[in-house]
Amino acid sequence: MKIFMVGDYTTGTGPANVTKSYLRLLPQGTLKLNSKEKAKRAVEIIFKMFAADVLLCSGYSKQNVLAVRWAKILRKPSVYLMHGCVEHENTINGVPDDTMNRVERETLLRCDHIFAVSKKFADWLCVHYPEYIEKIRTLPNGIDWNTMQEYAVTAQRNDHQIISIGGGMPRKLIRIICEAVNQINQEKKMSLKLVIIGDTGLDTEEIHRYSFVEDLGIVPYSQVMELLSASKIFVQNSSFETFGLAPLEAMVCGCDVLMSDKVGATELFQELTDQDLIYDCLDSGEIAKKIWNLLQGGNNERLVQSIDKESTSWEARTEQLIRMLQSVIEKSL
Repeated sequence: MKIFMVGDYTTGTGPANVTKSYLRLLPQGTLKLNSKEKAKRAVEIIFKMFAADVLLCSGYSKQNVLAVRWAKILRKPSVYLMHGCVEHENTINGVPDDTMNRVERETLLRCDHIFAVSKKFADWLCVHYPEYIEKIRTLPNGIDWNTMQEYAVTAQRNDHQIISIGGGMPRKLIRIICEAVNQINQEKKMSLKLVIIGDTGLDTEEIHRYSFVEDLGIVPYSQVMELLSASKIFVQNSSFETFGLAPLEAMVCGCDVLMSDKVGATELFQELTDQDLIYDCLDSGEIAKKIWNLLQGGNNERLVQSIDKESTSWEARTEQLIRMLQSVIEKSL
């Protein structure tokens, strides 16, 4: 089986890191794009498709449209590994983009199969894109446990420090976490600090109104892990999160973790309680109560024991991907 994987694997974004992880473990001879120039990548797509048995597009890109169209002409099966829904996410974040919407819609229309990076995301796609329900399957992201352990550091943990990743992006709803922390500080006479990592967005101005917030913006991965290792609680309050690696990184760094039930990665845990999950991302009272509960007694050790590292590794996920692609090829014959 000759796989042609089309997708970014160099920029360090979430989808790029996923693509890079698969390329590291897929069989020798797996085809990929090497050029950084758009025109040369188009030529690569045209010529390399002849040698491929299956096309695997990883993540949103305009080049996907050319790839799936050409695969269709050559009667090669195509798979779209879907990391997120740009149309929905851009709308939530207040930055709609008609061009991106058209590219994503055409990719969904023309590809033969859609692999979603979590079951939650697959279920969401089936509801919002019912016309493609027969195409949609689940392939959860793997976890690079070794790398996370290497970057986790032994640090003096600040029991009054809470941390969240997502910056001012409205989808992350960190402004609601701010409301919750403010409520605890006022009602419980505490001095909790909220450290925020991530790019600016529409919510940044509102977040900066709180004196207990330290917004660090975009920082290197090593510093992210240092900050997680120095924090007591990590909160992920996303209204839409197709996978979400950050809660797992926080867990490895020793944080107690509170996360939205909309986070796809929650399905990797074999056992979660109501106190681990946020059910209403807009309810600062719920978040405040659950942060307070974690301050009284943490969940880190229980969460660590609740994940099977072997079955969630990139090695296991790559084997699953290969089986799924083999099935795709067999069905296309």
